[in-house]
Amino acid sequence: MPTHTMRAVRLHEHGGPDVLRYDEVPIPEPGPGEVLVRVYAAGVNPPDWYLRDGLTTMPGETESTVGLPVIPGTDMSGVVEAVAADVDGLAVGDEVFGLLRFPSFNGSAYAEYVAAPASDLARKPAGIDHVHAAGAPMAGLTAWQFLIEVGHDHASPFQEARHRPTALDADTTVLINGAAGGVGHFALQLAKWKGARVIAVASGAHESFLRELGADQFIDYTKSRPEELVHDIDLVLDTVGGPDSKRFL
Repeated sequence: MPTHTMRAVRLHEHGGPDVLRYDEVPIPEPGPGEVLVRVYAAGVNPPDWYLRDGLTTMPGETESTVGLPVIPGTDMSGVVEAVAADVDGLAVGDEVFGLLRFPSFNGSAYAEYVAAPASDLARKPAGIDHVHAAGAPMAGLTAWQFLIEVGHDHASPFQEARHRPTALDADTTVLINGAAGGVGHFALQLAKWKGARVIAVASGAHESFLRELGADQFIDYTKSRPEELVHDIDLVLDTVGGPDSKRFL
C-alpha cells in the first residue's frame, strides 16, 4: 500500500539548532505550474537560520507570511516524481535542482518531497551530483548578481554616487575576499569566465583549490594583509563584510 506521508524537518518554535524536529507530514500535491520532486539533497543558506532564529518577514515586506510549524529551505536537488497537467518541459524521472519560491520563507526544501514551481527548476547537469547541485543555487545567484547581472539598482545609504557596475574583461583585475566560500568560489569562476585577472584572498589551506579554479594570484590573509600588497585593481568583491571591509577602499 503506497504511503502518503513523508519525513520533513520543521520548526515548531524559534531558537537554536535544537528546535529543528523530524516530523511525519503529508506529501504535498503539486498545484498548477508545479512538479513534485523527491528531494535527494537540500542546501543550507542564511535565510534558513534567520527563519529559525525568528525572522519571519522578508526585507521590504510589511508583515509576516510564516505560520508555525514551517518547513525551511530553498535550495534543493532531486528527481521529478509527478508533473501538473499545465507543465511543459519537465517529465517524471528528470533530475532537477533549483532555488524555490525565493524571496520568501516558503521553499519547504527540508523534506523528502517538495511541490516546486517548474519555473524555479533547471535540469541538473549530469556531471554534478545532487549534493553539489543543492549547494549551488543561492550562492551561485548571489555571485551572478554581484558580477554578471547586477541584482540591484537602488541608491546606497553609504555613498552619494550612484552604483556603477564594473565591466569584466581581460583588462579587469578583481580581488575576491573570502574566495573559498560559497559565494566567493563561484565569483572567482565567473570572473575568470569573463576573462578577468583574479586575486583570491583566503586562508592558506585553500590555495590549491583556488588555483585549480583559476586564481591568478593567491593571498593568505593569515600571513599578509591584502590591502598592503595589492594596488590599482578595478573591483573588490568582499564576501566577508563587517567593519573591516572599509580597508579595501
